[in-house]
Amino acid sequence: MKPQGVIEENIKLRAFTFLLANKAKDWLYYLPSGSIRTWIDLKRKFLKNFFPAFRAGTIQKEISGIHQNNEESLYEYRVPFSELCASCPQHQISDQLLLQYFYEGLLPMKRSMINAVSGGTLIEKSHEEARDLISKMVANSTIWSQGRPHAQKGK
Repeated sequence: MKPQGVIEENIKLRAFTFLLANKAKDWLYYLPSGSIRTWIDLKRKFLKNFFPAFRAGTIQKEISGIHQNNEESLYEYRVPFSELCASCPQHQISDQLLLQYFYEGLLPMKRSMINAVSGGTLIEKSHEEARDLISKMVANSTIWSQGRPHAQKGK
């Protein structure tokens, strides 16, 4: 629900305070009065305080260097990759580059499988097509990794 006549920025500013707890809530409470005038001000100050540049740099390196282990399914590889990306909201890596890091970190066999399913190479697909293809393959790998009952002989 959006109150009539209230701009979205003001809704974000008001709602944000309810999302905070502990140190973050204290931080906001002790900011000088009038130091935040816009959503951009709040976002910038919050990220600077709780996600400093060195932390973002460390996470960027981890994202770009992630690799799939031999035992991992696509799903098991995607979960930590997604969690790593979500752990730093201002990692400033484009969606296209994230997709490339994900793809390059795959085992060669999985990369070949994705290329075969894509009808060429994944890189030739648009970002949306590539993301959708990977999402479908991850979903399928989840189903198959859970195991299927074996067919009984003679039936």
